[in-house]
Amino acid sequence: MPPAATPTEPSANASPSRALDVFFKIADAWKLSIEQQITLLGAPARSTFYKWKKEGGLLSTDTEDRISHLAAIYKALQIVVPDPHAADTWIERPNKYFGGRSALDVMLDGKLTDIYAVRVYLDAQRGG
Repeated sequence: MPPAATPTEPSANASPSRALDVFFKIADAWKLSIEQQITLLGAPARSTFYKWKKEGGLLSTDTEDRISHLAAIYKALQIVVPDPHAADTWIERPNKYFGGRSALDVMLDGKLTDIYAVRVYLDAQRGG
């Protein structure tokens, strides 16, 4: 059985559909609920979320930035935590750096800066 495709960070000129494909692969790997996915995408209307999931669509710059940072977080975790399962569950574990909260809890506060804070932490951990 071939290994599952690994989500990669969308490039600056990636199509919105490509960015959404990356996001939904990450969401599956991290076993995110629909509510968590909606929050991480910047709280689009549920109808917009389901449209994106079914057929893609246009994204705001904020949503594109969120997906880009989430992809970078995913990629950094694959480097910092060599075991794929441990890398995918790392976001759920309490972390001293985040005051005992998990990275997912921090990101689910809902602001782009919350996602960015997790990215900065992981970039520092991998020496980037």
